[in-house]
Amino acid sequence: MEITSSANIIEITGNIKSISDFSQIKSLIDGVVATHKNVTINIVDSLSITSSVIGYFNKLILKDKINIDMRIGNEQLMNLIDDLNLTSTFKARKA
Repeated sequence: MEITSSANIIEITGNIKSISDFSQIKSLIDGVVATHKNVTINIVDSLSITSSVIGYFNKLILKDKINIDMRIGNEQLMNLIDDLNLTSTFKARKA
């Protein structure tokens, strides 16, 4: 997995599957939300997402009041987000 950011746009490529992936995501996003309250997260091609990342995104939205707009490139991941009833919470849509 690779993660990059430009201003308030975060792009994640590769599969999100390990604790180190979560640590990278959290570290980078914590830096971005320190200066931006509106964040776009592009998950380019991951097939799945770990529960720790889902929990972290929920915390950002519900507790920290960060506005996340998520773009998902993989149909399987989009279906998972939909099955978990997180589509509206994450403002998730197909990229």
